[in-house]
Amino acid sequence: MIGYEVISAADGEEALNTFRKEYPNLVVLDVMMPKLDGYGVCQELRKESDVPIIMLTALGDVSDRITGLELGADDYVVKPFSPKELEARIRSVLRRVDKISVSHSIPTSGIINIGFLRIDTNKRQVYKNNERVRLTGMEFSLLELLISKAGEAFSRASILQEVWGYTPERHVDTRVVDVHISRLRAKLEDDPSNPDLILTARGTGYLFQRITDTLKNT
Repeated sequence: MIGYEVISAADGEEALNTFRKEYPNLVVLDVMMPKLDGYGVCQELRKESDVPIIMLTALGDVSDRITGLELGADDYVVKPFSPKELEARIRSVLRRVDKISVSHSIPTSGIINIGFLRIDTNKRQVYKNNERVRLTGMEFSLLELLISKAGEAFSRASILQEVWGYTPERHVDTRVVDVHISRLRAKLEDDPSNPDLILTARGTGYLFQRITDTLKNT
């Protein structure tokens, strides 16, 4: 690909070994790989790294896409695809992960305290009850976007545009947002099935609870 150094692997086991030697900035995984499939590789990578992961999935297999996202992938590209489409997705994910701050109404320096959460927007780190919570770059960007306009609802399409950098072509594309919201809730909420922080706006999308005097910058 133009502008990128690409390292390839013939199967899932080789992909893991290569990752541990080379530490690439992004991983593109095909679901169908010998020895260890893309799901298995994604699952293993998430145990040790927050590296951005893009899955390559079949057009008719919605379950492939959702499973990959639930295991920790940041995005997916549906087969068949053009090289330009894949390059665009890679640029979008890397740009978002490398971005220091979404900025909007969030201060570019300091700490945001919301109840039992402490969010460092500079280091892009989150602590729950003083313990570090590992978020992927896309998860943090999603959280940061929601907090930037706490109390206001974002549609799934607008979240996809703001965080992932593209407009959904099919309704199923917005499932990327749903799965990432579910992952954030699982990591941040005391009771993910009855969330207090990341709320569902019926008929719209999602919003973060309104922040009042719980927000403090230091």
